[in-house]
Amino acid sequence: MSQTDVRSHVFTLDPTRHYPTLVYGEGVYVTDDQGKKYLDAIAGIGVACIGYGRKRVADAMAAQALRLSYAASNIFGNQPTNRLASQLAALTPGDLQYIHFTSGGSEAIEVSIKLCRQYHLERGQPHKHKMISRWLSYHGATLGALSVTGMVGRRKKYLPILLDWPHIPPAYCYRCPFDSSYPDCGVACARALETTIQEIGADVVMGFVAEPVVGAAGAALVPPPEYWPIIRETCDRYDMLLIADEVFTGFGRTGRSFAVDHWNVVPDMIAMAKGISGGYAPLGAVAVSNRIRAVFEDNKTPFDHIFTYSGSPIATTAASEALRIWEEEHLAEHAASLGEYFLKQLGTLKEHWVVGDVRGMGLMAGIEFVLDQSTKQPFPAEKLVARQVAQTALQNGLVTYPSTGMADGVRGDAISLFPPLIFTAQHVDECVSKLHETLTHLEQTL
Repeated sequence: MSQTDVRSHVFTLDPTRHYPTLVYGEGVYVTDDQGKKYLDAIAGIGVACIGYGRKRVADAMAAQALRLSYAASNIFGNQPTNRLASQLAALTPGDLQYIHFTSGGSEAIEVSIKLCRQYHLERGQPHKHKMISRWLSYHGATLGALSVTGMVGRRKKYLPILLDWPHIPPAYCYRCPFDSSYPDCGVACARALETTIQEIGADVVMGFVAEPVVGAAGAALVPPPEYWPIIRETCDRYDMLLIADEVFTGFGRTGRSFAVDHWNVVPDMIAMAKGISGGYAPLGAVAVSNRIRAVFEDNKTPFDHIFTYSGSPIATTAASEALRIWEEEHLAEHAASLGEYFLKQLGTLKEHWVVGDVRGMGLMAGIEFVLDQSTKQPFPAEKLVARQVAQTALQNGLVTYPSTGMADGVRGDAISLFPPLIFTAQHVDECVSKLHETLTHLEQTL
C-alpha cells in the first residue's frame, strides 16, 4: 500500500488541508517524506521538550516492553509507575505527594474535576458541584474539560452537551477585560473569582481551574504577580479546591519546574501532561495533595474512576527516563536563562506593523497581530491572519501554532511558540529570522 493510500484512510481534522507526513526527527528539527526539514518551534505541541531522537529513552521503552508491557491499574501496581510517581512527588510543590496517571492532558483535567467532586462528597458536601474557570483558556477536548475551556470557537458546536459552569475574565493585560491597566486595576481579573462565587453561591462551588500562564488559547498570557496569591486565598476562604492546569507549563517550560512556583503558590491539584514524557509516549498525570488523599483514606473509600491505560509501564518508563534527562541537563534552568534572549529577539518583530504584542515567560511566547498598533484593532476574522502566518512559516521551514478569538471570541490573531527546551541561541536566531521573513510576506499580501 502506498503512503498516499495510507493517508487517505486517516480521518484528519481538516479535510481541506494537506498534512505533510513526518518521517524523522532529531534534536529540534523534523523532516517530512519529501525531504523538507522544519525547525520545530512548538515542540510538537509543547510535547517534545527534550528533543527528538533520544536513544536512551527508546531503549528503555523497548526493554520495558519485553519485560512487562501492560498492568491493569485497578488490580496491580508496577515498578516503572511507582518509580515515576516518586520522581514527580519530589518535584511538585508543597504537599502534592500523590500522583494519579492518565493518558494525556484532557484526561488529567477530567480526573481533577472528578476528584474535586468526590472530595466534597466524601466530606458531606453533596451540594458542591460547580467548577469555575476562565474565558480564553484551553483545558482539553473531552466534554468535562471542554466545559471548563474558555475558547468560544472550540465550544460553540458542542454547547448543548456541555456543563453549564461559569467562566471569569482572563488575566489579559494587553486587552484588559476591565478597561484598565496594571497596577491601577487592582488585579480585578483575580477578584472576579470572588464576585462570581458570590453570584452563584459559595455553597455550590467545588473548585477553580486555570492555567498559570495561558497556553495556545491566549498565546502565553502571563498574569500580574499578585494574581495567583489572590486566587489561592479566595479558594481557601470559600472552601473550594484550586486546580492548576500545568499541561503546557509543567516541566520547565516557564523556567521553573511548574509555573505556579514563580508565585510560591501551592494548588490542591496539578494537572500535567505534554512534557512529562518528552513526547515519547502518551501520558498525563494529576498531582494530588495529602489532605485530599487523607479524605479518601479516612473514609476508606475508593476513587470512583478508572482508565485502561492509567499507569502504563511503557509510558511511565519513557517519562522516567525523559525526566532524568531533563534533570541532568538542567533544562528548566536553561529555559529561564535562554528565555530572556528568546523574548528579547522576538521583541524585534514589533518593527512589523502587524505585530501588536510580544509576550511570554521562559521558552513560552505569544505574538499577537493587529490591524492598528495604536488602537489594538484586530483584523477581521475572515482574513484568517493567524492561519496565514502559520502556513507561510511552515513553507519557510518553521513550525508555529496559530490561535484566534482572543480579542472578542471571534476576532483576534496570534501565534504561539513553545520550542524544545534544548533550543540554543542559534535556534532562536533562526526562528526569529524565519518569522521576520514570514511577516514581511504577510504585510505585502494584506
